[in-house]
Amino acid sequence: MPELPEVETVKRTLNQLVQGKHIIDVTVRLPRIIQRPDDAEAFAFMLKGHTIQKVERRGKFLRIMLDGLVLVSHLRMEGRYGLYRKEEPIELHTHVVFHFDDGTELRYKDVRQFGTMHIFAAGEEFNHPPLLKLGYEPLDDTFTLGAFKDMLVTKKTKIKVVLLNQAYVVGLGNIYVDEALHRAGIHPERAANQLSDQETEALHRSIISTLSEAVEAGGSSIKSYVNGQGEAGRFQHSLRVYGRKNEPCDQCGQAIVKTVVGGRGTHFCPDCQSLKQHIDV
Repeated sequence: MPELPEVETVKRTLNQLVQGKHIIDVTVRLPRIIQRPDDAEAFAFMLKGHTIQKVERRGKFLRIMLDGLVLVSHLRMEGRYGLYRKEEPIELHTHVVFHFDDGTELRYKDVRQFGTMHIFAAGEEFNHPPLLKLGYEPLDDTFTLGAFKDMLVTKKTKIKVVLLNQAYVVGLGNIYVDEALHRAGIHPERAANQLSDQETEALHRSIISTLSEAVEAGGSSIKSYVNGQGEAGRFQHSLRVYGRKNEPCDQCGQAIVKTVVGGRGTHFCPDCQSLKQHIDV
């Protein structure tokens, strides 16, 4: 958390809030957030005098596009951005402040302190970590059914583990993998390369529909997520299995089960997503 829908929502909000703003200074209050360059003062110096052109997204990463530079920002567990007037008090856990020439400030707050920031020359960000070797964008035209089938056919791992791997498909975290698998009627422990063509097509469709609906709802506010304007998401009200242990499945009434798959808490319906029927075949 946040996953693709939440990061997409932050991207859209930031484009409304900071597009066209001119950076006159940067204050780094927690240097370890800055990964490239590995010096906080150099980071601030590189950004001074630049203007934010727009904000893009790659997987769970924000790409803040400036004139000639790209700032790649990963929110990790609880990172968030907010726009403030410079005279407003700085809240606890605010680690990076971008000062603009109009008297406003973009502040990055991160209670867990896991977020990261990297600066690259424009276009170079895809040739280096953390954006190097990322998989398909599930809401992009390149994420075709054929590409998805070709990717799964070589994977003997459990399907949930495959979908969580950002080298294959980006942006899918624990929430949306559980939801997509339930919509497709697939048990999270099925081997990825054992899915039938019909199941693969259903899963491909459910990934796209789940994420699309979540984006339109502004993401899911399970814990502390809010967008750049402090607004919570609404998709948590539409969750079918995630976080609903022992509650009845909306499709069949069976109690939702929680287990662990690939080290992650996993929710599924034992009736709609039966594993036994596939093992016995």
